[in-house]
Amino acid sequence: DHAYRKIRLRAEDVQGKNVLTNFWKTTDNYTLRLFCIGFTKRRPNQVKRTCYAQSSQIRQIRRKMREIMTAQATSCDLKELVQKFIPEVIGKEIEKATSSIYPLQNVFIRKVKILKAPKFDLGKLMEVHGDYSEDVGVKVERPADETMAEAPAEVVGA
Repeated sequence: DHAYRKIRLRAEDVQGKNVLTNFWKTTDNYTLRLFCIGFTKRRPNQVKRTCYAQSSQIRQIRRKMREIMTAQATSCDLKELVQKFIPEVIGKEIEKATSSIYPLQNVFIRKVKILKAPKFDLGKLMEVHGDYSEDVGVKVERPADETMAEAPAEVVGA
């Protein structure tokens, strides 16, 4: 469902087949810059094809967006914040809060930049990724009669 999400990660450590990554000012001292986008929505009985908000309404909407994004980002750590990005919880909350100013649709957090990250700590990284076990494959036995049937055949006319 969320296959169009593009999340770029920075590899911190490699252990076997697992690459341990850290997601990029939350409660765990990350300073982030969130970019939000939203589109105005036509009212139900509107005849005009376009729907432009007035500049005063735009300022109010942006102020409300900023308040909601800072409240969400400062109230949780980075792992919880990423869990909010995937189902677009913040975008839906902005849509609901700004509907009284001007109805919006398709409100998304379109980009997140990490401005400042805390010093790398392997212990903290392992705490985030501690639920991994070693993945070991199982050898699959193939019947002997199928391998004989797949012998290379001569190509005529080549």
